[in-house]
Amino acid sequence: MTQKIEELLEKPCWVVDILPERVPEGSPGQFFAVEAYYLRPERLAGIRRKFTDLLLKLNCYDQLRIVTEEGTEAPSPEELDRRIAEGNEDLLFLLSGDALVTLNRDDIYLSVYGPDETLLERIGKLAAAEGLFLRKAYAPAYRVTHRDCFQAEK
Repeated sequence: MTQKIEELLEKPCWVVDILPERVPEGSPGQFFAVEAYYLRPERLAGIRRKFTDLLLKLNCYDQLRIVTEEGTEAPSPEELDRRIAEGNEDLLFLLSGDALVTLNRDDIYLSVYGPDETLLERIGKLAAAEGLFLRKAYAPAYRVTHRDCFQAEK
């Protein structure tokens, strides 16, 4: 399972985010202050609710499986809701068709690796319905701590 996850993490990365595009380096805005605001527990809970609703709806169309140490499991809606809401673990979700969705405990975005066109279109629609945005990441991601997704292309 670990090798499959690592292979998926090397595929093209898309981001479901609260912002429609990457904030340019040196932007005069208050990106870090706004990010800190959204990372407050009461605000983060609202964002996580949107992620839960997106993933629950996606699970109507595609098989969603949480990656665990023992393998994978298909969570009930209640289990999915609980694990995302608690936010005390990094979560990996496998989708049929070799796609991976990640949600780190301290992030305000989801990352989607290797989606086909149908899945990408569907996630885009579901994200928009939740007031979120789907956009291409700027660089390949590395491992579950996919911060490199947000560095500018070289």
